[in-house]
Amino acid sequence: MMNIRKSLLALALLGCAGLVQAAPNCTIKLQGGDNMQFDQKTVTVSAACKSISLELQHTGKLPVAAMGHNIVVTASADADAVAKDGIKAGAASGYLPAGDKRVLGATKMIGGGESATASIPGGALKAGGEYSFFCSFPGHSALMRGKVVVAP
Repeated sequence: MMNIRKSLLALALLGCAGLVQAAPNCTIKLQGGDNMQFDQKTVTVSAACKSISLELQHTGKLPVAAMGHNIVVTASADADAVAKDGIKAGAASGYLPAGDKRVLGATKMIGGGESATASIPGGALKAGGEYSFFCSFPGHSALMRGKVVVAP
């Protein structure tokens, strides 16, 4: 009788562990510092998310005017053009063109020691699509760039 209880308990715990692992990831969480690099090159989120959170922590010390960072998410095909247009938009707009439909989500521009959050509506990222994240501060997008993988 004791072995049956232990076996049932073990099976129940394994079942719960499977549920925890199956929970969809709905957060893109990045850190960027004065070295002009994000801490990750690839992030994975679920297409099932109702909303995808963007979370950025600037681990450096330099102010936003010298070493500002943000997270911008676009279709990969649009990333270079959005970064270029962002430079033209200037600092007052956070180096992003106002109302640009190519920008699927973006945090505000922050400096050392600051953090920022934003969100992307559910359904904006489709499983199998090609998406990128990058920092739109002038000169940063070439180094501070990565891939967003959207899992079904």
